[in-house]
Amino acid sequence: MTVATTTETVPGTVLAAQDVNVTNAPKPDAGNDLNNNSHGKDMGDSKELTSKDLDDYLHHYNKWQQSRFGRALQQWIADHLGLKFDAEIKWKNVLMIGGLHLTTVIMFFKYVWYSTLTTWLWGFFVGGCAGFGVTAGAHRLWTHRAYKAKLPLRIILMCCYCLSGQNSLFDWVRDHRIHHKYSETDADPHNSNRGFFYAHVGWLLIRKHPECIKKGRLIDMSDVLADPVIQFHQRYFMALKILFTFLVPSMVPWLFLGEPLYLSFLANCLLRYVLTLNFTWLVNSAAHIYGNKPYDSRIRPAENRAVSIVSMGEGWHNYHHVFPWDYKAAEMGHYSVNVTTFWLDVFAKIGWAYDLKEPSKELVRRTLEKYGDGTHITAPIGHLKEVPEQETTKSR
Repeated sequence: MTVATTTETVPGTVLAAQDVNVTNAPKPDAGNDLNNNSHGKDMGDSKELTSKDLDDYLHHYNKWQQSRFGRALQQWIADHLGLKFDAEIKWKNVLMIGGLHLTTVIMFFKYVWYSTLTTWLWGFFVGGCAGFGVTAGAHRLWTHRAYKAKLPLRIILMCCYCLSGQNSLFDWVRDHRIHHKYSETDADPHNSNRGFFYAHVGWLLIRKHPECIKKGRLIDMSDVLADPVIQFHQRYFMALKILFTFLVPSMVPWLFLGEPLYLSFLANCLLRYVLTLNFTWLVNSAAHIYGNKPYDSRIRPAENRAVSIVSMGEGWHNYHHVFPWDYKAAEMGHYSVNVTTFWLDVFAKIGWAYDLKEPSKELVRRTLEKYGDGTHITAPIGHLKEVPEQETTKSR
């Protein structure tokens, strides 16, 4: 599946002008408008990368090797537990992610009884802001260019993304672009054909497939690096992550809301953080395995309402992989199951979000009729046919 452009959607489909609706579009500016975010740019492979550049990158990447202890431990697991992996385990990530989750579970059952209304409300607010940074920022804006954002909104999105505590925006966008372009292949970072656990978090725990490494270097990221907001985030990534993921969420309730510091830390640096990570990961795992496929039955991504609720609208995944450039990431866009769309519409009303792209209803109809599995709400129910009325009735 090709990454968000305005000329491609379902494989083999070329869009006409009337197939793409762009709302809240300002008048063209002849100057160099950084807010345009490379509208219409073909987000394919970099055309400036030479074979030597790629070879040098792969050589540098392959310098990383497991430690002797790591190799011995992985071999022991294979010999005694029968668990064999086709790539080196990243034990550092296993310890950090596994330790974070284990500690969170233990601390939750010990201290949940001490939580207050402030604990939950602040955690819900911070978690929502973090989710908005991922969905509206990293995903719909910087990866798919589904809309354009003025500088104040891009700064807000960057700060909100930092609350999520994930990889750098550059890494997130790169991985997601190759996920769409090479979905469910060896080049897909979280290929769901390798199972739920791998698609959910396992892909972060072992070395990437060689094809994934190669395609990740080839993908064109020049439009992302041209954004000064991304440049700032890239330059100060670790400081921003520490500040927004851990310090701000835990210090504000303690300093201004009367929350004990230990409780604020546990609720925000552990529980809220773990939930934010898993809600994002569910889009890669559950939404690629469980659900119906009303728009394209040939691909694995599916419509999953539960995932959409916890991920602020990212669970309508069959639709999204067919129309990745739709700013709603869903056909219906109901706010109750797509909170991200609600906030984007709010920012559109004040002019901070504009050129919001979505397919025409006619294009959606043609697509689902040709490729869908028949579960769309408008699809006829073939087996429910009325018995025709007889021309004559038996007199009583």
